[in-house]
Amino acid sequence: MPFLQFKNVDYSYPSGENDYITALRSVSLTVERGEFVALVGCNGSGKSTLARLCNGLLAPDGGEVTVDGMSTVDKSELYEIRKRIGVVFQNPDNQTVTTVVEDDVAFGPENLGLPPAEIRERVDTALKSVGMSEYAKSGPARLSGGQKQRVAIAGVLAIKPELMVLDEATGMLDPDGRREVLDVVRKLNRDENMAVLMITHFMEEAAAADRIIILDRGSVVADGGRELFSAPEIFTDAGLDLPVYVRVAQKLKARGMDIGCPLSAEQFVAAVKARLSADGGCV
Repeated sequence: MPFLQFKNVDYSYPSGENDYITALRSVSLTVERGEFVALVGCNGSGKSTLARLCNGLLAPDGGEVTVDGMSTVDKSELYEIRKRIGVVFQNPDNQTVTTVVEDDVAFGPENLGLPPAEIRERVDTALKSVGMSEYAKSGPARLSGGQKQRVAIAGVLAIKPELMVLDEATGMLDPDGRREVLDVVRKLNRDENMAVLMITHFMEEAAAADRIIILDRGSVVADGGRELFSAPEIFTDAGLDLPVYVRVAQKLKARGMDIGCPLSAEQFVAAVKARLSADGGCV
C-alpha cells in the first residue's frame, strides 16, 4: 500500500454565489516510503491545493486521500496523519511562532505532549540535521531567508514525520537559499530515508527527485522518472521551463552535437567531455 495516495481527487473553491473554481480534477498519484517526488506545475495548476489535501488541511470534494491507509476525512485519524506528514510552506515568516529558534522548533513536539527530555533531544537533533545548531538561541527575525526555511524544516523534523511536503518552500529565496534548502532535503531523504514531496516550479529542483509529476490545470498530465526531460514538450505544453542544462543541450544538438539530456553541471561537463573525446576533439 502506498504511504500517500490520491484516488480520483476533485477539489473546488467557492467563487461568488453558487459558483465554483475547480482546482483539481480526478487527480490520482502516490508517494512511497523513502521516495523523493517532485510535483511541478505553473501558477494556478493546483499545486498548493494538493499540498493542503495531503494532511487534511483541506478535504476533497470527491475521491479519497489516504495516509498509510488512513483517510484524511476521518477526523479521528487526523492527529495521527499530521504526525506522519509535515508540511513546509512558501513563506518561512508565516511559520514562525516564537522569538527564539529552539523554542520555535520545540513548538510541534510540545503540542504532541512529549516529555521535556524527549523534546530537548528532538530539537537538538532537528537543528543539527539542517545545520542550524549554532543559531539555537538566535531570533528568527535575524536570520536569512534560507536559514529561516531551514528552521521551518527543523520544526517539521522535530515531529518525526515519515513524509515531508514542501509547498514552494524555496519560492521566496535567492539561489543560494534555494541551494541550502535543497541540500538539506536531499540529505534527509538519503540519510534518514524520509519521503519527500517537493512542490516547485524550479526545474533544477525537480531534476533532483526520483520521480516527477506534472500538474496542468488541475490534472496530472505526466508521472515518471528523470527520463521525462528527454521529452521536453511534456513540460513546455504545461507552461514550464526546462532545466538550464537541458536547454543548452538542446541548442548543442541543433548544431550537431548530441550530448543527451544532462540535468546538472557535473552531468553536463561529463557529457561534453565524452562527446569531444569520441569525436577526437580536445578537452
